[in-house]
Amino acid sequence: MLRKLAAAAVMAALPQTVRAQELTTIAQNETGDTAWILTATALVLLMTLPGLGLFYGGLVRAKNFLSVLLQVGAVAGLASVLWIVVGYTLAFGNTTGGWIGDGGKWMLINLDNVRSGITLPESTFAAFQMTFAAITPALMVGAWVDRARFGWVIGFTAIWGLLVYAPVTHWIWGGGWMSDLGVLDFAGGLVVHTTAGASALVVALLLGKRQGFPGPTLLPHAPGMTMLGAMLLWVGWFGFNGGSALTATDDASMAIINTHVAAATAALVWVLVEKIAFGKATTVGFATGAIAGLATVTPAAGFISPGAAILFGILAALVCYYAIQLVKTKLAIDDSLDVFAVHGVGGMLGSLLLGIFLSQELGGTGYAEGMTMAGMVGVQALGIAIVALFSAMVTAVIAIGVSLFIPMRVTEEEEVQGLDQTSHGERSWQFD
Repeated sequence: MLRKLAAAAVMAALPQTVRAQELTTIAQNETGDTAWILTATALVLLMTLPGLGLFYGGLVRAKNFLSVLLQVGAVAGLASVLWIVVGYTLAFGNTTGGWIGDGGKWMLINLDNVRSGITLPESTFAAFQMTFAAITPALMVGAWVDRARFGWVIGFTAIWGLLVYAPVTHWIWGGGWMSDLGVLDFAGGLVVHTTAGASALVVALLLGKRQGFPGPTLLPHAPGMTMLGAMLLWVGWFGFNGGSALTATDDASMAIINTHVAAATAALVWVLVEKIAFGKATTVGFATGAIAGLATVTPAAGFISPGAAILFGILAALVCYYAIQLVKTKLAIDDSLDVFAVHGVGGMLGSLLLGIFLSQELGGTGYAEGMTMAGMVGVQALGIAIVALFSAMVTAVIAIGVSLFIPMRVTEEEEVQGLDQTSHGERSWQFD
């Protein structure tokens, strides 16, 4: 109360014109919205550090645990710095022909008090989006664990963030040409999961298989750690999807409800499939199912009903489970931790289903004027195809280009000994 009275006294003492400007600023900046998005920013960072690190770290062998943690942390840190320097302005600067943002906001200069169209200070919006730019390349770490050279990982992800992530973000969220087509992506089914998933598959193909793939020697060393990481991801995803409403309103509440129910449904269906197929439900299966449900509902979280979210979860478990079998067993591609099959396939599946369940008759928020269900499904399918193809092609060029200076893969001897010792001179666990 004393703080409010002091603020009122200060306002009363200001000149009339200054008071008018301050009142306008207060009206434009909804402090509740700002507080929620700052909280969501922390939740999304929690997904990456430590959520993703623990999730991936538990799935690899003990001799590579630290290398995964370091890669996730270093990639997220580098992406954050690059976002400040140039990434944000490429993604959200004033559009140049709908393809890329201009350089007017590099180093986060010239940020507006309120970002156009929302009630948030642009600094809050930039910080929230920075955590998306950090987790997206970190997701790809799961495709190359056990065998990728640390220097190559850093060089590749740095360039990838600027040449793949930033342009796609601008096309869909930054007022670019894909948003003009009507492509929708509430929280990253295309921008995050499709770009990372498609790119991860390309890198896995270029790197080749791990020694011993497929085989029992590649079993996870700490499934319990993976389960804990998945739980942190699950909670953090409330900021990922709920924060993407960009307001502390019913839109955020509904996005969080849909996020939770899709994850819960997918996790339960996944362990049911395991029980039927193998006779036992596993913690790794529960964790993987939950992540599949989260990735699948992400592009639609704020646009659909909770009933639809349950269907998203069911389909996420069934489709992503089959995708893992297809990629690893039938195609024999060593996407080590199933980045494409879970994140990529999940993001694309959810983006396509959005075209159907956006319908008001099915509980969705409704189509744009003049848009039909068939038309929306077509637009979403086009968006999926373009983003996946663009990500794959540019990833191949970047990966090969960086490998001309830094080899992509460690030596056979280093791979056998483990990256913790050969690349970083450390051991995950000291038992002597």
